[in-house]
Amino acid sequence: MSNDFAGTKQKFKDPGTRRKIGTGAFITLIIAGVYAGVNHLFPEQNGHYGFWSVMPPLVAIVLAFYTREVVSSLFLGICLGGVIAGKINIVQDFLIPSIGTESFALIILVYLWALGGLIGIWTRTGGAEKFATWASSKMVRGPQTAKFFTWMMGLVFHQGGTISTVLTGATVRPVADKHKVSHEELSYMVDSTASPAATLIPFNVWPFYVGGLIIGTMPFLETTEQSVAFFFSALPYNFYAIFAILLTLLFAWDKFPFVPGKKMRVAIKRARAGQGLDREGASPMAADELTTQKVPEGYKPGLIDFFGPIGTLLGVAMIPYIVTYFFMGKGEDAVLLVAEAFVLAVLVGFGIALAKGMRLQEAVDGFIDGCKGVTIGAIILALAVTLKEVADAVGTAGYVVDLVGDLIPAFLLPGLLMVLCMIIAFSTGTSWGTYAVVFPVAIPLAWAVVPDQFFLTLCFSAVIGGSVFGDQCSPISDTTILSSLATGCDLMDHVQTQFPLAISAGLLAVIAYAAMVLAFV
Repeated sequence: MSNDFAGTKQKFKDPGTRRKIGTGAFITLIIAGVYAGVNHLFPEQNGHYGFWSVMPPLVAIVLAFYTREVVSSLFLGICLGGVIAGKINIVQDFLIPSIGTESFALIILVYLWALGGLIGIWTRTGGAEKFATWASSKMVRGPQTAKFFTWMMGLVFHQGGTISTVLTGATVRPVADKHKVSHEELSYMVDSTASPAATLIPFNVWPFYVGGLIIGTMPFLETTEQSVAFFFSALPYNFYAIFAILLTLLFAWDKFPFVPGKKMRVAIKRARAGQGLDREGASPMAADELTTQKVPEGYKPGLIDFFGPIGTLLGVAMIPYIVTYFFMGKGEDAVLLVAEAFVLAVLVGFGIALAKGMRLQEAVDGFIDGCKGVTIGAIILALAVTLKEVADAVGTAGYVVDLVGDLIPAFLLPGLLMVLCMIIAFSTGTSWGTYAVVFPVAIPLAWAVVPDQFFLTLCFSAVIGGSVFGDQCSPISDTTILSSLATGCDLMDHVQTQFPLAISAGLLAVIAYAAMVLAFV
């Protein structure tokens, strides 16, 4: 009897056996879910389906970590959400409405085709490689300075989370690759100086978006100008963004007391030893088309091949905004030409290459290769956007707010609001979506608990920071995906190696909010 028990115990320890049991349990859960969905057994209340509301993003995230395969994980999460919401035809109900929107068209045009096409052109002109050589001679001396250069570019390209990731990643990757900075390190640096910088240096659309959400939630927030002014007044208390940027700087200079996370330590050691910028068996988001240099014979790469497109991009994106915002006083009507800037950058890249003697076919081939190289990113983004729509349909965020809202004591409200937003944004993959759900509840709740404007400011900042943390760390977030894409990192390697570092900044922020409430409220 004991021998039989020991044999059964040993068999259960076998990874193959555990995998079969887990797979069987998962299939059983899916079958049960389909049966319940078809028979409308999921009760809807207060705009959500109870515990089932968190299942679609939860299943997608768990499967992504377990299988290290994101596409199928996202698709299964979408299917489960369709079953729960009673919308079995996910193509008509979710996929087409999600990827047929203007916002997704902008993502495809700007962040994928224009980005991929521009990098593809650089593989023909050698512009990025030339810039890498020039930057190395002027500033970069090794891995530390290469990472510091990345940190600086993350602050320079602070116009928005997704914009920051693609601009910073495309600019710094050639430099970092030359100095043996692992792609796990690089993707963390890019991701951690994207949305955090955008919320801390908010000369972008973030204040107007958030301001629109909080108008009318308080008597002193009745106009856009008042709401935007409140956003700016809360900047010193956006502790997550502050700690994220400071810890990333320490990471760049190797001044961290220790590097949290065994996988990141292994990645650093591997890259410095020259054993690969990615782990063995990784599936980098950027394809060979984005990294292999194919400069035509007789073409002389120059700095103009890099600075021409980049200068056009920054000039078209930033100058009209600065002029209309600061000198013409247009506020929320300030001109922000993001899509136009990316498209013109590609055209300038084409123009410079042709003017220097490159054949049109060579330039077009480079553009096409670049677009092909980001195809996997387009697929993942399409599924991620669709899963966000599914999460809205089943009321994921609403359920989490209902579940946790009544349990929050006044003393810990800012920190717990931050944790709540971390969970929601991580589950849905969007900080802006989290703002839309949480702010209408959090602002009145904070005022009802402690009617003090400083306390309200702390709660407001906690929502901003917690949402950015969840967005940054979620494997279904566009900034996470694009950080991996722009730096050529395996998506799940990026997620797993950056989380211990990001959670360090998150914990420091929660402690800071508790200390501020104790000291000043």
